[in-house]
Amino acid sequence: MPIYGTALLGICHLLGIVLGDLLGTLLGVNTNVGGVGIAMILLISARICLHSQGKLNETSEQGVHYWGALYIPVVVAMAMQQNVVSALKGGPIAILAAFGSVLACYFFVSVINRTEPQQADDTFVNPGKEPNPRHS
Repeated sequence: MPIYGTALLGICHLLGIVLGDLLGTLLGVNTNVGGVGIAMILLISARICLHSQGKLNETSEQGVHYWGALYIPVVVAMAMQQNVVSALKGGPIAILAAFGSVLACYFFVSVINRTEPQQADDTFVNPGKEPNPRHS
């Protein structure tokens, strides 16, 4: 089964690694900081940008959507491998980063939800009652 969008994923992944390494160097930790997350943001942004310009065909868009869905378990698995105790011993910056990332996620999810068009759903108008087929 061919999976489309792999080239776009590869480009975003390489850029994420490079940018994560640069961010780590700037922070003075000599490790990749957020490379996978940066790659995911780049992949989502590239998909939205290419879709809005009409440059991404349907099969490639489905492939990019597949890779985007697959990235979430990868990020969770990578985060679970990190040693939280040693990170907390490193100082309060780990706690600040954790709270900051949670607040940033809360903010962006809220913004994304507000930009989505609202759809009328009349199934909750009369809870417990079946919709009348004569009024449909």
